[in-house]
Amino acid sequence: MRVHRPLRNAVLTAAVTCSALSVLTGCRAESARSDTPVPASAGDTVVGPSQGLGNGHARTYVTLDGDGRPTEVGVRLSSTALEGLPESGSMLMLDLPDQAATTAFDHVMLNWNPQGHHPVELFGKPHFDFHFDMVDMAAMHGITPDDPGYAAKAEHLPEARYMPEDYEVPKDVPVAAQAVPGMGVHWFDASDTSLVPGTYDFQHIVLNGSWDGRRTFDEPMITKEFLMSGPDVELPLKQPQAFQKSAYYPTTYAIDVDEQTGDYVVSLAGMTARTAS
Repeated sequence: MRVHRPLRNAVLTAAVTCSALSVLTGCRAESARSDTPVPASAGDTVVGPSQGLGNGHARTYVTLDGDGRPTEVGVRLSSTALEGLPESGSMLMLDLPDQAATTAFDHVMLNWNPQGHHPVELFGKPHFDFHFDMVDMAAMHGITPDDPGYAAKAEHLPEARYMPEDYEVPKDVPVAAQAVPGMGVHWFDASDTSLVPGTYDFQHIVLNGSWDGRRTFDEPMITKEFLMSGPDVELPLKQPQAFQKSAYYPTTYAIDVDEQTGDYVVSLAGMTARTAS
């Protein structure tokens, strides 16, 4: 039986809040670079600096077309990155290559949630959160309850036209109570009728985020089990009616495994130039 929307919204709000707080308070954040980005020219893929994850590493990348325009950004987890993961969870702050500067994204925050998060009926599986953040790290770190304007900034939602079609903030909980330090307010696809506690088979899902009137991130959430199954998924991303910043934005989302390297790849592609309006 489907749950009514108010219950489903409450469940989703609890899921995001519990997950984010457990990561921010119980896990170590890594942001130091371990190597130097590899330069590239038009038509190439540029990789960012890697950071250790499990027995392997994680790194960002951007792919350019023949004219040097970005066509895709993403994260690559090496073939051994899913082995030896910390039982307490972890958080990495991954810089994007400089060549991604014309995209909407500044960096990626990667969270490993070994116990999943509440409610277990929805998101109780071990999984990764890939926050493709549209504002810089300082702005994300500045989302803190110590800010006197914290509640007001949370409640200052972007105009609906700036958020992807069908995405909403749960309405049965005050928006300020939904705000997560270091992240902000999470938006869900309200048309997704599969999000039913007790029957939802969590494999992967895409959330969005906002803070102080701005759309601030795209967030694929993907289970470890699904990554290890060797997925080959490409789906369209729902689009907003308008954009707050002129940049290249993705229109597709994919999860696959690089046959040559064994890397697990999470990508936002189909980059399209949008003009602020």
